Amino acid sequence: MNPFEMMKNLGGLQNQLKEAQEKLAALRATGSSGGNMVQVTINGKFDLIDIKLDPICVDNRDVPMLQDLIIAAHHAAVERMQETMKNELGPLLGGMNIPGLS
Repeated sequence: MNPFEMMKNLGGLQNQLKEAQEKLAALRATGSSGGNMVQVTINGKFDLIDIKLDPICVDNRDVPMLQDLIIAAHHAAVERMQETMKNELGPLLGGMNIPGLS
């Protein structure tokens, strides 16, 4: 590809990147575990933004189980976010292969 043509397209690419970042900040995905006893919500940057615990799963005698449920819910949320990102940003990325989204 012609390097001058690449430089000319750089401005458009920067605009697309900014638009993608804005979309990512607005995306939300929730994962759950334990029959919805634990729900975790993340944003498009994979930041944990909310966690909901059913009081029935909060047993101080079984903290390891609660920890496992939180981890499982987080994994489910990440999987949903990756799928959402692929669907929402796929056209914007123009077929670029982004690790974790393929």
